[in-house]
Amino acid sequence: MDNVSTVRIFNLLAFNETANYRAAFFSATLVCYFAIVFLNVTVIMIIVLDESLHEPMYILVCVCCINGLYGSTGFYPKFLIDLLSSSQVISYSECLCQAFVMYSFVCSDTSILAVMAYDRYLAICQPLQYHSVMTKKKLSKLVCFSWLTPFCIFSINIMLTDRLIFCGTDIQRLFCVNWLIVKVACPGMDTLVNSAFAYTTLSIYIFHWIFIVWTYIYLVKSCVQSKKDKAKFMQTCVPHLISLVTFFVIVISDLMHMRFASNDVPQSFQNFVAIAVLFIPPVMNPLLYGFKLSKIRNRILVTLHIKRC
Repeated sequence: MDNVSTVRIFNLLAFNETANYRAAFFSATLVCYFAIVFLNVTVIMIIVLDESLHEPMYILVCVCCINGLYGSTGFYPKFLIDLLSSSQVISYSECLCQAFVMYSFVCSDTSILAVMAYDRYLAICQPLQYHSVMTKKKLSKLVCFSWLTPFCIFSINIMLTDRLIFCGTDIQRLFCVNWLIVKVACPGMDTLVNSAFAYTTLSIYIFHWIFIVWTYIYLVKSCVQSKKDKAKFMQTCVPHLISLVTFFVIVISDLMHMRFASNDVPQSFQNFVAIAVLFIPPVMNPLLYGFKLSKIRNRILVTLHIKRC
């Protein structure tokens, strides 16, 4: 092991499939990134500037959009640079940083969706206690929990990876993922701790999803018994439910593919599965919440009307 040189550069091999279409991919990606920034910033600014939208549900939508910007910024600028480069490489420190951003983005989104489910549960199932329970102080704590917990968890995860020595330099991905970084560690390295911590982290977020399912079981039961609750569910919960299902399918597909997929799967499909979580939710969420939630939609329409006049 003493003769092994320290790896400081990784090769991102998944770009081989894009070699003949770099200009088209670059143009499409640039438009996509601008759309993500524009849509999310628009919703964030509408909520921040309109005091009537300073309610828990809308603040959580704002937090969701901020997280979408965070995850997108960790991927798209480097991806655009790579599309213009003759070689797609990333330094060791940048690779660890990108892996941290990708994982913390996904897990923060999961926590935010869980908090949104809890908020809707209180609003519909316990409306009389809603304002006394969901105070600004409690909301702040829940938002901090949604961001700080993944940051702390994945800081430990990255530190565990940083202690390894690497013999391989090839990552079959468009961006760095901690699981694939660990896979290129030298034979004989103790990666058992990394695996144990990864499965522990996965268990934590499985409990998030169990909690979400539990809250929606109670929401559906409540809505079946009341027409008023049913109307409120259709107005405020359907966008959240669509976002939840979409996000869950994308993340599970990526996890299953990364761990168990065969090498015979076309690289183009692998690339699509890999970047779906960085494209679909950041674009869909601001559109979904912006047009389905009447208060945000009306505020956007008023703003556009004022500008037109």
